[in-house]
Amino acid sequence: MTKEILNSSGNISRRDFIKTSSLASAGVLLTGNAFPISKNSKERIAIVGVGSRSRMYQDAVQKKFSEYCELVDLCDVNLGRLKLAQQRSINNSGTSIPIFEAEEFDDMIAKTKPDRLVVTTVDGFHHQYIVRAMELGCDVITEKPMTIDAEKCQAIIDAQKRTGKRCSVTFNYRYSPPRTQVKDLLMSGIIGEVLSVDFHWMLNTFHGADYFRRWHSQKKFSGGLMIHKATHHFDLVNWWLSAIPVSVYATGKREFYTPDMAKRFGLDSHHERCHTCHEFEKCGFYLDLAANKGLKELYLDNEQHDGYFRDRCVFRPDIDIEDTMNVLIKYDNNVTLCYSVNAFNSWEGYYIIFNGTKGRLEHRAEESIYISGTDTVQGGLKAGGTFTRVFPLRGPAQDFELWSGEGGHGGGDRMLLEDLFLPEKKLDKYLRAADQRSGAYAMLVGAAANRCFQTGQPIQVADLVQNIGYPDYPEMPSRTAPLPMPQKI
Repeated sequence: MTKEILNSSGNISRRDFIKTSSLASAGVLLTGNAFPISKNSKERIAIVGVGSRSRMYQDAVQKKFSEYCELVDLCDVNLGRLKLAQQRSINNSGTSIPIFEAEEFDDMIAKTKPDRLVVTTVDGFHHQYIVRAMELGCDVITEKPMTIDAEKCQAIIDAQKRTGKRCSVTFNYRYSPPRTQVKDLLMSGIIGEVLSVDFHWMLNTFHGADYFRRWHSQKKFSGGLMIHKATHHFDLVNWWLSAIPVSVYATGKREFYTPDMAKRFGLDSHHERCHTCHEFEKCGFYLDLAANKGLKELYLDNEQHDGYFRDRCVFRPDIDIEDTMNVLIKYDNNVTLCYSVNAFNSWEGYYIIFNGTKGRLEHRAEESIYISGTDTVQGGLKAGGTFTRVFPLRGPAQDFELWSGEGGHGGGDRMLLEDLFLPEKKLDKYLRAADQRSGAYAMLVGAAANRCFQTGQPIQVADLVQNIGYPDYPEMPSRTAPLPMPQKI
């Protein structure tokens, strides 16, 4: 597996870490004979990509689910972050987990023999590790998005069929209690069968801006917000409707995070990064890595290993992702979805409306998002800013008490992790567990939208990737059964 690095200019570079960091003499990487394989029945877990998101999985394996599974190795392109993850392992369990460079991936699998690989790398490299891990005999857990374009998606679909290995995609939004409640209401038939959906997602100028600082700001790494962020949203609608997308038409532009906007905000110009910016006192988008212990430890202190800057200017000209996007989608059950996402709003959250044959369901969620330590933490839903309401045809509106949970993503992370790592799975009438089929259909809406941005033409999803298969979805209300006549006015 080739080592590929994100550097400060957004390009991919290759480095010889053995020479530049004296790893061989330091003895940090464990080499030589295969590591002893324990004889217990615990599931063996490996992680590739040890940025902030990987910590949720590392802590879960080594703490809450340590009775059932064990972490056997860590892999990344950045030696500094590997050492941090190794120390985290010692703190979690008293065990120093072996660490491997990305180019040693095959050797790692051969030596430590994991049962499952957790993929939390940069999105654009997910497919490399997913495909290779399955070829080497591992099941896979991957963060969303499963990958970033149709060609990489086809490679994953083909590898899964060829190897028969499992590929789980971690759509934690499905597990968030208020969103599961929406699914429950739709399954109950309270608004009949859905005919159309309006879905609008707002990213504020704190969370939304952060995508324009990081590797996400270039499509070759993230696929843009249509894939990295909106994959969550498209999967929710696919799952809420128990349907797959057929055709996509979209428009997109970048108009807020631009060099011109920097000047309109009173800056002299855009700059390379916050850490060296001479106008930082004037900029409301300034991110001080040095002042935040977690961000400093994970990123600023480890720049020498890969040249990656976590605090690049949100107004720089080399950004190639959109900040304003609108999409029209048609589903195989004839439902139409009108969707938008904007990355510069005054509040964070979404508004979704389902129009059905027996009424209308409205669900609004305002979210609290802040950076805590090294992680972008999705806090709970704001009181008073979230509701679920049903309007029956010609009847009074009904508000529903929201289902609630605790933890990241409104409680979704906790239930997702239980589904992943508990040996005995609970029966789930909502079928929230997702595999490569759901991962493909969620990502392909964004991939189709990206093509629309280039061509101006509608895209047929079936033309992008073949032989996906139909995801496992719960049964929804009949689209042909008799309906009650609305009462006379």
